[in-house]
Amino acid sequence: MSKKSKTVVLEHEEADQAVHQHPRKIKTKEYESELARLQSELVKLQEWVRREKLKVCVLFEGRDAAGKGGVIKRIAERTNPRVLRVAALSAPTERERTQWYFQRYVSELPAGGEIVLFDRSWYNRAGVERVMGFCTDEEYAEFLRAVPEFERMLQHSGIILIKYWFSISDAEQERRFLGRTRNAEKRWKLSPMDLESRAHWADYSRAKDEMFARTDTTWSPWWVVPSDDKKRARLNCISHLLSMIPYEDVSGEELELPPRQEDDYTRPPMSEQNFVPEHLS
Repeated sequence: MSKKSKTVVLEHEEADQAVHQHPRKIKTKEYESELARLQSELVKLQEWVRREKLKVCVLFEGRDAAGKGGVIKRIAERTNPRVLRVAALSAPTERERTQWYFQRYVSELPAGGEIVLFDRSWYNRAGVERVMGFCTDEEYAEFLRAVPEFERMLQHSGIILIKYWFSISDAEQERRFLGRTRNAEKRWKLSPMDLESRAHWADYSRAKDEMFARTDTTWSPWWVVPSDDKKRARLNCISHLLSMIPYEDVSGEELELPPRQEDDYTRPPMSEQNFVPEHLS
């Protein structure tokens, strides 16, 4: 590597670290307390969305191991799956490959009173499909031309569209990848495509930059979440999501249980039923 090339790499790494540096690590107790508060607010948001028949669509994109799944899990874990659901589409089938590109995503869009979190989205075409050659140059160019119009159309239909990009530094991504290779319980998170992406790091970077240049619009902007610090990224993203949708607490008063029915019913003998054995004695 030439001296000039080494200088460029060092400047990139220094800028990368500066973006992802945080003033301090959040203590676990502080994180858990604030996460619980934010999750309580998410339940209030959920009830407001359901009452007002709002349609909320949130996209989560970013590099592999950037922490998208962890944020989605924390958003969804205390909410009602009938109101808030996660859309994580697998690779398209042969039939889907012949459809209008956005077609299979349209079927996952929210109806009134629903929130849909897309764990990756139609932006697959601007990322993995572009880099790995799963689409033609013509298909890629048409996507970049069409997607701003598509998103404007969604918003004109009443959908609240929010797009997040999770940004992770090279060093932290490498650390997480190594952690997954060494931990059998996490190894499933590394797909063959994730491993292949390491050989195309610069290609993915260029693809992301071009995607932002063409799709970071005034009516549908990208919101970047620095995610080297997982705890901070989760709190920042959830807090921002709550700020994007004005809502009120419509949970109402505590529910009062009705009296239980009085009857002479008796349960059948326990000996007639099959019970799961005790795991710990």
